[in-house]
Amino acid sequence: MGDCRRVGVAVDFSSCSRKALEWAVNNIVRKGDHLILVTVQHEGHYEEGEMQLWEATGSPLIPLIEFTEPHIMKKYGVNPDPETLDIVATASRQKEITVLLKIYWGDAREKICESIDKIPLDCLVIGNRGLGKIKRVIMGSVSTYVVNNATCPVTVVKIHD
Repeated sequence: MGDCRRVGVAVDFSSCSRKALEWAVNNIVRKGDHLILVTVQHEGHYEEGEMQLWEATGSPLIPLIEFTEPHIMKKYGVNPDPETLDIVATASRQKEITVLLKIYWGDAREKICESIDKIPLDCLVIGNRGLGKIKRVIMGSVSTYVVNNATCPVTVVKIHD
C-alpha cells in the first residue's frame, strides 16, 4: 500500500456507521488514499478451514468490486446495505481512492482495536449509537473502548436525532 494513507472506518451497516463513513469521505479521505471498511461479525462456528483461519486473522482485504457482489459477501456472512455501497462506489470514482473491506469475527471492541495494528491503519472513524449513561454502563460502548485503547487517532461521529 506504499505511501498512501490508510483511513479506517468501522462499519456495521447501520445508520450510525453510514454517518461515520460519510463524514470520513467528506472530511478525511483524499486522492490516492486507501479507505478500509472494518466490520466485525459475531463469532461463528464454521466447518470450512478457510473460515476458521479467517476467524483468527480476519478476512483478506476485499476490494470494492468484490464486496459489491452479493454471492461473494454471502460466503463471508456479510450483507452490506445499498446506501453504504453507493457511498463507497461514489467516493472511489470521485476521489480516486481504493476502497477495501476487512472482516473480523468476535468482540467488536477488541477486533476493531486489533485491526488498527494488523492492517495497519493511520486513523479510524467510528460511529456512536448515542447510548444513554445507564445503557452504556450495562452494554458497554464500542466507541468509548476504541478511543481508550486504539493506537492511532480515532474520530467518533455522533448521531444527533
